Amino acid sequence: MSDIHADISDKSEAALGGQGTVRDYWTLLKPRVMSLVIFTALAGLVAAPGVIHPWLAAVALLAIAVGAGASGALNMWYDADIDALMARTANRPVPRGAILPGEALGFGMALAVGSVLVLGLLVNIVAAALLAFTIFFYAVIYTMWLKRSTPQNIVIGGAAGAFPPMIGWAAATGSVSLASIALFLIIFMWTPPHFWALALFREGDYARAGVPMMPNVAGARETRKQILLYSLILVPITFLPSLLGTTGMLYTVVTAGLGVAFIWHAVDVYRITEGDAARRACRRLFGFSILYLFALFALIIAERILGLAPFAPVFG
Repeated sequence: MSDIHADISDKSEAALGGQGTVRDYWTLLKPRVMSLVIFTALAGLVAAPGVIHPWLAAVALLAIAVGAGASGALNMWYDADIDALMARTANRPVPRGAILPGEALGFGMALAVGSVLVLGLLVNIVAAALLAFTIFFYAVIYTMWLKRSTPQNIVIGGAAGAFPPMIGWAAATGSVSLASIALFLIIFMWTPPHFWALALFREGDYARAGVPMMPNVAGARETRKQILLYSLILVPITFLPSLLGTTGMLYTVVTAGLGVAFIWHAVDVYRITEGDAARRACRRLFGFSILYLFALFALIIAERILGLAPFAPVFG
């Protein structure tokens, strides 16, 4: 790893500080991840009972988005050495020298502090505390520790990506409830099959970088089994919002169909183990998993907008 750090340092010195473009800094924020964070946070905010002023809602979503971007910048700062070894990430701004490591660190820290302060001062302290913990969890617990030390990195680290709907809910209500925890659990259980499908067809990348992803440590067969097991647990969990009164019949019916399709893709990954067909099965599951999560949270938002969701919980 020291050679990689030295190579990054050489590239960084070749690119004078402050020469990163707006596009480079935008890339540093991981905009694809940020868009998913905003969307799931919006679902949590919209699904929550009560009313929040539109301006406060906009401020909350902006702060959550900036906090997600801060997490991405800090992740790219710390992971520049392994990013340089993987084809998928080698062209990121820090490993190719467009942005210096110190610039990425400073940028990420400034965004992190600013987003938490804005959310705490203008919305409420509960949402701000959750956002601060999420940034810390992703940048320190996941990036600096779990990612390089255990094949369970995605399982435990997935909590960071599961917090946004809870933060959105807290922004609207100033509290955390069983319903918001249910939204958290959906993303938490969705993350392992989603990323392990990616790891199966990107296994060489992670092996070169020394990242202990499940396929590299436990093998492809065990990874396929774990994908199927997590998928079988995930699908029933997606019905918790309905049981808790957060969602209505539209969500329940469509989620049932989506769940069957998700398990079908997971079974395909489990049973097709050789050659290009196996890689295609993993790619199909990875692609469908993105659509799946988007559809679940889109249904939550749509039901609230259309007035189809119940407003009183079934339990309690």
